[in-house]
Amino acid sequence: MAQATFHFPRGFLWGTATSSHQVEGNNTNNQWWAWEQQPEHILNAHKSGLACDWWNGRWREDFDRAVEGGQNAHRFSLEWSRIQPTPDRWDEEALDRYLEMLRGLQERGLTPLVSLHHFTDPLWVYELGGWENEATVAYFESYVRKAVDTLKDYVSYWVTINEPNIYSFGGYLLGNFPPGKKKFSTALQVLSNMVRGHAAAYHAIHEIQPIARVGFAHHYRGTAPASSWSPFDRFMAGLMQNTFNEAFPRALSTGIFRTVLGKQRIPQAKATQDYIGINYYTRDLVAFSPVQPGFLKRSFRPGVEMSKTNFIANEPEGFYDTIQWARQFKLPILVTENGIDDPDDTVRPSYLTQHIYQMWRAVNFNHPVKGYFYWSLVDNFEWERGWTQRFGLWELDEHTQGRRKRPSAELYAEICRENGLSADMVARYAPAVFAKLFPN
Repeated sequence: MAQATFHFPRGFLWGTATSSHQVEGNNTNNQWWAWEQQPEHILNAHKSGLACDWWNGRWREDFDRAVEGGQNAHRFSLEWSRIQPTPDRWDEEALDRYLEMLRGLQERGLTPLVSLHHFTDPLWVYELGGWENEATVAYFESYVRKAVDTLKDYVSYWVTINEPNIYSFGGYLLGNFPPGKKKFSTALQVLSNMVRGHAAAYHAIHEIQPIARVGFAHHYRGTAPASSWSPFDRFMAGLMQNTFNEAFPRALSTGIFRTVLGKQRIPQAKATQDYIGINYYTRDLVAFSPVQPGFLKRSFRPGVEMSKTNFIANEPEGFYDTIQWARQFKLPILVTENGIDDPDDTVRPSYLTQHIYQMWRAVNFNHPVKGYFYWSLVDNFEWERGWTQRFGLWELDEHTQGRRKRPSAELYAEICRENGLSADMVARYAPAVFAKLFPN
């Protein structure tokens, strides 16, 4: 049996990622909570409820689990609706709780990566039109200033906005996120305002904390035409690449928000990233379909290994391609999310080992990847899919709040402690892919 270890650079960040609404519980003052209360919005009528009960303090035991798992970093988000429950009021008690969580990370030796917006808006923002309304940019900047000024002693890595492309297309084109609209031009209007929101946040953070490293978490989804001979499929693949994958990060590089509907100059957005944050899960085949929202039908390669819900295809080479794509920006790269839903933990070991191997390949070719955050530490509420998907290294019973370690938690712990992936790890946890990663 081949014996080797693929090591990562010293100081590499190994962590897991979470978000406020998905783990805190009882976030009753944001648009997602209101959305959950309405019938047919969430699969099986699930509700976030207590989520993982972090707001009542169970973050402590989960942070302990991260440390037990050899991790040296953690990504979590702040809940805007808790910090600013009304336009004219700051909740200092909520900020104190986040300070306590950050102290908890510091005491455990975990470097924090803090997201300021992860899909949720305060109800009062939502009722004023949310990100359709350009006034939200100023509201967001005000919140960012308050949060960063309060928490800056404990945080230097910031994520302004998580997956603005998912937020805008889910809520304003596909209609499976609030507010459930289905209009392409509105989705692009929202995305454009989020470019402005990121830019305002970036400049505000650097004004308050010049040493800060600021970026956003970009959901990148590789695309190819389902039928290479079809001009319609090729057009849709190109449209998805240029609009979904390219428009937002290029606007932050060039100051020009360019889409199929034209271009907007947003000069304040130019050069507003200190690193590139990548959320990568899978890649798609894309076809034109007149009966689908946005005329877009997505599918996966025949025969590819799938998650139990058929939501994610195990496409590790797409991860390498995504890192190559990110390299063009000539900035450090953070993998801010990567993972698979797998309640039985049968696919996750091969997914995890193959993706980390592809990340090592990129590092070995001098791609500047500085850290990796697996999604997620513990099972959590997965938005419109409710509790039907299990991404956690730790299993959660949302009814009893009991936790149980999955075998992949042990695998990831070994990777984190070794700062690398060894042949022995793959042989023990994912033998089916051993020959792919360690050929004779």
